[in-house]
Amino acid sequence: MKEHYKVAIVGSGPAGLTAAIYAARAELPPVVFEGEQPGGQLTITSDVENYPGFADGVMGPEMMDIFRKQAQRFGADCMFKTVSEVDFTKRPFTVTLDGGAESVTADAVIIATGASARFLGLESEQRLMGKGVSACAVCDAFFFKGKKVAVVGGGDTAMEEATYLAKFASEVHVIHRRDELRASKIMQDRAMENDKVHFIWDTVVTEVLGDDVVTGLRLQNRKTDEVTDFDVDGLFLGIGHVPNTSVVEGKIELDENGYAIVSNGTSTNVPGVFAAGDVADHVYRQAVTAAGMGCMAALDAERWLAENGLA
Repeated sequence: MKEHYKVAIVGSGPAGLTAAIYAARAELPPVVFEGEQPGGQLTITSDVENYPGFADGVMGPEMMDIFRKQAQRFGADCMFKTVSEVDFTKRPFTVTLDGGAESVTADAVIIATGASARFLGLESEQRLMGKGVSACAVCDAFFFKGKKVAVVGGGDTAMEEATYLAKFASEVHVIHRRDELRASKIMQDRAMENDKVHFIWDTVVTEVLGDDVVTGLRLQNRKTDEVTDFDVDGLFLGIGHVPNTSVVEGKIELDENGYAIVSNGTSTNVPGVFAAGDVADHVYRQAVTAAGMGCMAALDAERWLAENGLA
């Protein structure tokens, strides 16, 4: 690893690795710090069938490995290291790794750390992730055609997931810990008016059932403490996402939910620092849109470097 790079990329999902491909091909060979989850959220996704170019689908980890190899072919350094601190107060910027073990400097930095789905915190939930448990209806609803599924949550995310799933599943059961929804009225009405969507109130999921695939849920009523087993083929988590911005908190401008604020493409409020993918996008959250933003960030960084005589 060199001590100085033209471009440092923090994160290695579709946004980070696409940025690396574009930066490397622009003869700005970048370093990619892959972080705690190399490849991003797609590494916990089984089949990816909605990414262009893979007519027969592809396994999430395999797709990210292809991205990585493509970036490396053009000269990107991909490091299995975690960024613990950044200093954007002076240029070149300083990126500190693994709790201070080492650091590098960079003329431009692209933040592509993604966002993490909120989980229930169950061992069985993690064990069956990608085997019937999902945090993305748009990604996985197709696999549940004609099947019975459940959605956990009571906000707009849960209603959006339930409504989308109803296009494919035979039944969608929304499980909510309270007796009323937090979702906006328009989203509530859309879900409640759908004949396929049903509601289970005052209830929490205490266990996801199944050995190799999801076969059901263990539910507990919060008012009566009654425990029942409920047969379903899939569980979708609709309790929101958390942007992975802790390392840049106080270093760049974030919105009230912690997402990086970008303007004029992917520029943050710090000149020379860019943000791409789910770390800045709380609307679409798809691999293809993240990759598109990664391309934008690399082009924005290349342009900024050239304008400042650093290319």
